[in-house]
Amino acid sequence: MILRGRVLLLLSPTFPGNVSGELLVDIGSGPTLHQVMSGCEVFNKVLLTDFLEVNRQELRSWLQDEGGCSLDWTPFLQHVCKLEGRQPSAWTEKAAKLRQVIMDIVPIDVNHPQPLALDVLPSAGADCLVSSYCLESVSPDLAAFTRALGHIGRLLWPGGHLLLIGTLGMSYYIGGPGLKIPTIPVNEAQVCASLKESGYTLIRLEVYTWPQDMKLFDDASGVFFVKAMKE
Repeated sequence: MILRGRVLLLLSPTFPGNVSGELLVDIGSGPTLHQVMSGCEVFNKVLLTDFLEVNRQELRSWLQDEGGCSLDWTPFLQHVCKLEGRQPSAWTEKAAKLRQVIMDIVPIDVNHPQPLALDVLPSAGADCLVSSYCLESVSPDLAAFTRALGHIGRLLWPGGHLLLIGTLGMSYYIGGPGLKIPTIPVNEAQVCASLKESGYTLIRLEVYTWPQDMKLFDDASGVFFVKAMKE
């Protein structure tokens, strides 16, 4: 949750700028929502996606608001409200707004040339893609990471934005007791080269280095935040 919490700090100041529009697509949502909590204020529609049905079901449980969600997102909603300059008590309004704009929760496979079903998006594509801690975790090597960037880029219209958050130098993470999941370690230069090869123009790159005492569940050296535009 430490890693995930940093997404709030990175994305909340980003959306109020020049990143807005009709449709925001979250690539590889997992069972989480905080990566779109600010985006719901500046996009009319939000599409959540994940490869695993168990994650999609968790998101549906929250969306349906029938008490079946296993995670309490109240503290995250309150924190995002504070980051946006509002009172934490406004979290109920934000939760309602988020439920209002989420248009669907659908399967995705970033390793497939057509990551989403053909009828999911409008023909013009999305205005913005958000993806956090996904591509480097599901790509077997750097070439696959680059291809995945190209695959999801097909979901964007030219001039649309990509907001990408990922880990640096991470070769594994602990997914549960006795479960060590391999990932591909990437560095700044490789991320920038992959973006260029995949048809993006880099607008902004920020790197955050982890202190040693934060390396509890993986061997990442830090995280990167990219703001890019599809050419």
